[in-house]
Amino acid sequence: MPRFAANLSMMYNEHGFLDRFAAAAADGFQAVEYLFPFEHPAAEIRQRLDDNGLVQALFNAPPGDWAAGERGIAALAGREAEFRTGFAQALEYAAVLGNDRVHVMAGIVPADADRARARAVYLENLAYAAASAAAHGITVLMEPINTRDMPGYFLSRQDDAHTIRAQIGAANLRVQFDCYHCQIMEGDLAVKLKRDFPGIGHIQIAGVPERHEPDLGELNYPYLFDVIDGLGYDGWIGCEYRPRAGTSAGLGWLKPYLKRA
Repeated sequence: MPRFAANLSMMYNEHGFLDRFAAAAADGFQAVEYLFPFEHPAAEIRQRLDDNGLVQALFNAPPGDWAAGERGIAALAGREAEFRTGFAQALEYAAVLGNDRVHVMAGIVPADADRARARAVYLENLAYAAASAAAHGITVLMEPINTRDMPGYFLSRQDDAHTIRAQIGAANLRVQFDCYHCQIMEGDLAVKLKRDFPGIGHIQIAGVPERHEPDLGELNYPYLFDVIDGLGYDGWIGCEYRPRAGTSAGLGWLKPYLKRA
């Protein structure tokens, strides 16, 4: 049956970041993910995980200047040294936090940029990251993100991500399948999950189109969870959504799965 990880960047915003771990555990979550841990010492976050019996499922490598609108630098030419430094920091954090998944964001590429050059840089950086992570038993993830929410994002389609994965050929390079992004860009989720399952390394959910709880909107998540179970997926499913009201009040969709667990 599906195992869910609370995304602490989007959920439990009623609390300060470090207090969200306890709030998630109190609601029955056994794992967490979030965008970035780097504003806090790794040991401090690890203590919150241990205190609340939580597993760290995933976080993202440094994305460049987030406040200035950057959303990753892996496909940005001229930023290769910065990418390597940031990814080394991500590996240091993962060694403390215990997660075996790190997502690398491609970045927003200007409309007039050389796409072939951006692609070459992206593949080079992903190959470097996968080789660096392999020694630590860590899987590197790339995620297609919809261009409605993030215009200009370099990677937006599942087939493109899996083509890149095959080109690089690293066993520890996988695709992060976000149901929300895929539905907006492509649809046909069940077929794509079945088609691409061997290359999928993490799954995330949210209601479409508002990105609220997964029981709101146009997707039939109970059906998709059955599909995912049938494929034999045993990883965490990240709940990367914005609660419509209070986080805990909106968890009615989760309770049947907690009872089954």
